[in-house]
Amino acid sequence: MAKAINETFLKAARGERTDYVPVWYMRQAGRSQPEYRKIKEKYSLFEITHQPELCAYVTRLPVEQYNNDAAILYKDIMTPLPAMGVDVEIKGGVGPVISNPIRSLADVERLGEIHPEEDVPYVLDTIKLLTEEQLSVPLIGFSGAPFTLASYLLEGGPSRNYLKTKSFMYAEQKAWFVLMDKLADMIITYANAQINAGAKAIQIFDSWVGALNAEDYRIFIKPAMAKIFAELSKSGAPLIMFGVGASHLALEWNDLPLNVIGLDWRMPIARAREEGIMKAIQGNLDPTVLMAPWQVIEEKTRDILDQGMERNGFIFNLGHGVFPQVDPAVLKKLTAFVHEYSAEKHRE
Repeated sequence: MAKAINETFLKAARGERTDYVPVWYMRQAGRSQPEYRKIKEKYSLFEITHQPELCAYVTRLPVEQYNNDAAILYKDIMTPLPAMGVDVEIKGGVGPVISNPIRSLADVERLGEIHPEEDVPYVLDTIKLLTEEQLSVPLIGFSGAPFTLASYLLEGGPSRNYLKTKSFMYAEQKAWFVLMDKLADMIITYANAQINAGAKAIQIFDSWVGALNAEDYRIFIKPAMAKIFAELSKSGAPLIMFGVGASHLALEWNDLPLNVIGLDWRMPIARAREEGIMKAIQGNLDPTVLMAPWQVIEEKTRDILDQGMERNGFIFNLGHGVFPQVDPAVLKKLTAFVHEYSAEKHRE
């Protein structure tokens, strides 16, 4: 029997009033936690995600340790790509490496479709385990966005300048739009399967889309994003968009059928509101601040909270993921501070 769910995060995501500001952290599962590092001595990321009980443990651990208001499913954005016929390996110190990168329209057309129940049953089993038995907060499912996934498929791995990706986008436009459509369809199927298994919200990560200007985003990316969010919005699950170095695209996201705009640390929340962002906002403490003295962390967090609480619909998070060097005790203290400070402000 499922536990009673603390819905504060979901209410904030829907723009409703809450008694306090909900908190979760990108990359809260793993990395900085000693329990996780011990697991990684024995198992790779791939092996952890393929064992539902172990993956569920890694996912719920930060919620139990930090008292966060949402869990984020522990997995990698590359998880669905092998089902499409992509040969991907996560290499330590490098990241995802793809041995058969896309070079032509024929390569794009060879990409297959995902059938989540057959191709990634371990992901769905992990979600069911968490949502039916273990979690008392909402579980956030996620997917990589088309541009970020395409960048790996075209570059063959991480890139600093996305030269192959952007060259393909400009020079092979027919192939590019077929690729965007295939990735959009995969994301819709994959994310809906997560929702059907029990995920209460979906975040789309576009880690590298900051490499594009707003005009190119509108032409080459936004049609696929509109398709994704239009289809996923039918589920009723709150939808979150997040990109790194992409503050200049926030207004583009604002008119998509999504619920929450995740800001990285580069754009103050007050400026986003001034520019016309009226959707719920998530963010956006610079994760490097977590290495600073507590006085600095508290000061910067208070400023973000004061800006965020000007309107209903605010979720506290980092402007990107938790660094491995962060002390878990700091995250626990930060969560408590956000809860206490915002609750007091809401009572005023």
